[in-house]
Amino acid sequence: MTNHDEAAAVRPSTLAWVRRHLDVGERIVRTEALHGGITAEMRRLTIGTPDGGTRDLVLRSFVDVEHAEDWLDREAGALTLLTGTDVPAPGLVAVDPTAAHCAYPSLLMTHLTGRTVLDDEGVEARIPLLARQLVAIHALRPAERPRKYVTLTTADTVVTPKGADAAAWAAAIDVIRGPAPPHEGRFLHRDFHPGNVLFEVPPPQPAGARITGVVDWATASWGPADLDVAHCSANLALLHGPAWGLRFAEAYEEAGGVLAAAASERLYWMVRDGLAFSEEVRSVSQPWREAGRTELTARAVEERLDAYVTTLMDTLG
Repeated sequence: MTNHDEAAAVRPSTLAWVRRHLDVGERIVRTEALHGGITAEMRRLTIGTPDGGTRDLVLRSFVDVEHAEDWLDREAGALTLLTGTDVPAPGLVAVDPTAAHCAYPSLLMTHLTGRTVLDDEGVEARIPLLARQLVAIHALRPAERPRKYVTLTTADTVVTPKGADAAAWAAAIDVIRGPAPPHEGRFLHRDFHPGNVLFEVPPPQPAGARITGVVDWATASWGPADLDVAHCSANLALLHGPAWGLRFAEAYEEAGGVLAAAASERLYWMVRDGLAFSEEVRSVSQPWREAGRTELTARAVEERLDAYVTTLMDTLG
């Protein structure tokens, strides 16, 4: 869903800030809400150019978000690092992390073509594309490393779903009580999943899809490749079923990616990220329903999460 008439929703101070970063003779002709995000408000801004054409920018604003300044600083840094690489990321136009000029902490960037694809149809063809893209991200060696990764759950904060396999969950929680396995650092997106990847899908052939962009670099980090793989695997498991989570890890290795050698070490990262979803099932499932996956209620996602954690323990445990 989009709203093509909500210029009033963007505060005057923010619009004035955007205008200061436009080329001479350009003007904002339309704003359009982009749905699907969890933490930030996203709007596409259509910019009229002096020659009568248009171009698009994206405005990302954090409204009443505790870590907005930190996230925007990190995203701006990541987009700067990605400039000139083969990773299809937005270009940074401007950032106001402390809301010194805007109504809310904001970032302005170029608009990428394509759309997110969350449907079950075509997932088999998209997974190798996602895997190859993540391998390319992990291959980057920036001159300046981003900060160290942060994990999103602890053994004491996991929320075991109602009706879950209690034994499997207890064993999974025990796995993450131990220290993190040794690992080689890589450049991480840290929130890589289908909702942050843009595709062009030529109808009626979903197998002909190609990636046109990777967005939302606010948590870019330095850490184990296994953690990025685990995060995308968990998302795929909840979107499409547990088997697809395991398939993604296989596809990552097939694409040339390197994961932990020991099954116990792989299990640690896969379980850690899977368990993190137990604390945010509702916030994760809502954007999926808004995007058309209406069957993915919070309860349905909880059931898939239980099945995924159990499958991980049976397969890698």
